[in-house]
Amino acid sequence: MDPIQTTWVKKTGSPTTLLMPLPDFDFDITEASIPWKVLSSRGWKIEFSTEKGSVSQGDLRRLKGLLPGLLSASKPARAAFTEMVQDAAFQHPLPTSTIDAGQYAAIILPGGDAPRMRQYLESELLRSKVLDFWKQHKLVGAICHGILVLARTLDPLTGHSILFGHRVTALPKRLDRIAYRLDKLIIRHGYIMYPKCVSEEVRACLASPKDLIKGPGITKPFAVSEGDFITARWYLDAEVFAEKIAEALEQRLRADRYTG
Repeated sequence: MDPIQTTWVKKTGSPTTLLMPLPDFDFDITEASIPWKVLSSRGWKIEFSTEKGSVSQGDLRRLKGLLPGLLSASKPARAAFTEMVQDAAFQHPLPTSTIDAGQYAAIILPGGDAPRMRQYLESELLRSKVLDFWKQHKLVGAICHGILVLARTLDPLTGHSILFGHRVTALPKRLDRIAYRLDKLIIRHGYIMYPKCVSEEVRACLASPKDLIKGPGITKPFAVSEGDFITARWYLDAEVFAEKIAEALEQRLRADRYTG
C-alpha cells in the first residue's frame, strides 16, 4: 500500500474515499466515468449517491451519438463507463440524506445537460451536503453543469455562494447556446437551459467577473484548481479535471502524513 494511503488508513480507519453524487438519470457519461477511472486507478475508493439510493442511469445517447469524442463519448470514456457501472459501489449508491462529509476526502460533481439532470441540479438536499463538505474544507470538484450545484450552495453566514471569493471556470456561454439550439433544431432530446447560461449564473455569484477564467479554446483540456475547488468546463476537460483532483488530493494526504 502506498505510504500516503497508509497514513490515511491510520487516521481514519479506512482507505481514502471519495464521493460522487449522481441524478437518477442523465448524468454525462464522460464527466463521471473518466474521473472515476483516473481516481480509482490510484487505489482510492469512490462511493456514489443518488436521491433515494436507486442505481443511476447515464445519458445513454452519449454512448451511440454522432462524432465520438466530440459530440458523444469517446472510446476510452465508453470503456470506463462500462467498467464503472459494474463496480459494486455504483450498484449500491447511498441515499443523499445519509451522506456524512466527514467520511470522505473529496466530493466530485459531474454534469449533464439532459432534462432529468434537474433533479440533481435543483436539489436543496444535495446542496446541504455540499455545504457540509465546504465547511469541513474538503476537496470539491465540479465539471460542466455540475458547477451549478456549487453556485447555488449558499454560505448561511454571508448569503453568498460558496464560490464567492474564488476563481473558477465554467461552460462557455457560446458553447451553451450552440448546444441548446442544436438540440432544439436537430437532436430534439431536450437540453437544460435556465434563464441564465451556466457561465452567466456562475459569474453572477462570484466576487468579481474576473474570477471566471475562460481558459484556452474549448478543444484544449482545461481546469482551474484554487483552494478547495477544482472546476472544469465540459466533458473534453474530464481527464485534466480528474488529474488536478488527484494532484490536489495527493498534496493533502502528504500534508496529513507530515503533520500526523
